[in-house]
Amino acid sequence: MNITDIAQRNGNLKVLISGASVAGPALAYWLRRYGFSPTVVERAPALREGGYAVDFRGRAHLALLERMGIRADVEKAQTHMGATSYVNAVGKRIADMPADLFAGDIEILRGDLAHILYDLTRDGTEYIFGDSITSITEDAGGVDVTFERGAPRRFDLVVGADGLHSAVRALTFGPESRFVRELGLYCAVFPTANRLRLDHAGRAYIAPGKVVSVFSARHNTEARAMFYFASPPLSYDRHDTEAQKKILAEVFAGVGWETPRLLADMADAPDFYFDSISQVHMDHWSKGRVVLLGDAASCPSPLSGMGTGLAMVGAYVLAGELAAAGGDHRRAFARYEEEMRAYATACQKQGQGVSKWMVPDSGLMAWFVNQNFKLLPYVPWKGLIAKGVRKVAEGITLKTYE
Repeated sequence: MNITDIAQRNGNLKVLISGASVAGPALAYWLRRYGFSPTVVERAPALREGGYAVDFRGRAHLALLERMGIRADVEKAQTHMGATSYVNAVGKRIADMPADLFAGDIEILRGDLAHILYDLTRDGTEYIFGDSITSITEDAGGVDVTFERGAPRRFDLVVGADGLHSAVRALTFGPESRFVRELGLYCAVFPTANRLRLDHAGRAYIAPGKVVSVFSARHNTEARAMFYFASPPLSYDRHDTEAQKKILAEVFAGVGWETPRLLADMADAPDFYFDSISQVHMDHWSKGRVVLLGDAASCPSPLSGMGTGLAMVGAYVLAGELAAAGGDHRRAFARYEEEMRAYATACQKQGQGVSKWMVPDSGLMAWFVNQNFKLLPYVPWKGLIAKGVRKVAEGITLKTYE
């Protein structure tokens, strides 16, 4: 069956997608291609800029970019990141970590990827910015949805592609405390000047319970500062950026290397990301006419390096199964989960157990980690880590739905 036949069979079913970062627009692309009518609602007033770098690696990820026709655009905007050097408190280089441990085959800033996906889909997709879903009421024929600002509307299906703190998940399945598992770390990212004159490279400094790093971005014209720190669960307003900056400044007060200057830059940073390093574990990703996608369903955590690839593969599979089922959401949702469950589980395992190596909790452990990093380029098994990550990324075979 060709694309035209699939589109006619699907009868232009209306699908509401919550979230306009990566998973949502990727799903909108495939839904539109199969004849569905997608609407994307995003709480933020515009596309979210900046953020950390995200990876694509292995056959499945790269084949997906090619099928969407955006591989060239993604490669044009990639970071071309090279090695990351670990330094001591006065900036002396301790060890170099090869790029393939961090960057995959293609690395791109999350905000740049979001713009590529938005440009790809905006002509065939309705986007609503500055609004969010407040209630979801399902009956035999569809779903009635109310919004914080807009008028109520009716859709055939609702997809929660709204991340770790998914509103759709909370409204449909219950509070996030039932599904979100914190890994004991917090992360902050914001843009800064490339004062270290990094040439497609990174620098990182490890202190007990804390990591400070800087990576060049956008062809060395700027940089991204990243902070990780170990902590029990914190209580703060996720929408209060100034409160989050205050937490970060207090935690990293007195830390050496470039930390004081980076914290000073933070005050005027045009965008700022702060959140826990967490995973989402659920027994089921759908309920009735509502289904979850990407981090909302199975966040593997940024430490896995798999979140973006997992989200875009999930979008492809979900749309493809809906198309193959002729819009029958019960059959499609079940097949989507059958296809994706083992892959999502493997990606989550990739992110577990990394935290103590990423952010050692004592001075002795920090010294031990630095010594291991120093020796890594010379040990015969140095390539096994990157190969292991690639094996997980390639752990799914993409079906052909058209």
